[in-house]
Amino acid sequence: MFNIFRILGDLSHLASIVILLRTVQKTRQVDGISLKTQLLYVLVFCTRYLDLLTFRWKSVYNTLMKMVFIGASVRVIQLIQECKTRNAVAYKDMMARDTFQIKYLVGPCAILALVFNYKFTVLELCWSFSLWLESVAILPQLFMLSRSGKAGTLTTHYIFALGLYRALYIPNWIWRYYTEGRLEKLSVFTGLLQTALYSDFFYIYYKKVIKGAGFELPH
Repeated sequence: MFNIFRILGDLSHLASIVILLRTVQKTRQVDGISLKTQLLYVLVFCTRYLDLLTFRWKSVYNTLMKMVFIGASVRVIQLIQECKTRNAVAYKDMMARDTFQIKYLVGPCAILALVFNYKFTVLELCWSFSLWLESVAILPQLFMLSRSGKAGTLTTHYIFALGLYRALYIPNWIWRYYTEGRLEKLSVFTGLLQTALYSDFFYIYYKKVIKGAGFELPH
């Protein structure tokens, strides 16, 4: 069934990756981008879309979007690594600020997946793990922002588009509940958790970027 909220959410998600890819390719700069957040998203997509290997594809749209998300996320990692060989000083400076310990995210998410899941199978456990991990994957990026106090246009628009994607999935769940009678509680809970992490950023983005004041985090 046609669901405008899900499509808009997917397009916003895709836009966040396109913004990141195009800007990095054009400027050859990765300042302000958290490599650790990008690595977490690759892990999220690879564990969530394992059904691609089973060839039980739901639709052309669904399959293409999954492939694009995986491929584009891996490409972002490649571009960041290319910066390491091209501008070692800038890369070292970025890594000096990208210090969030992601083991404190991956480990607990794996445990939560074992406890909260739809079915105790490899695919379902990986799906659950990806939901929990996605809900907190942005934390290294936000932590990096809090350390620097400022963010460039690339970083702010990328995070906003990423947060908008998750926010749009809230009306998507409501729509599906009333039209299909489905309510995936785990998806809803992890999605609300993820949206909550963006709440302060949305407010600052509105005041500083949309109103033209320039993006700078409060001290």
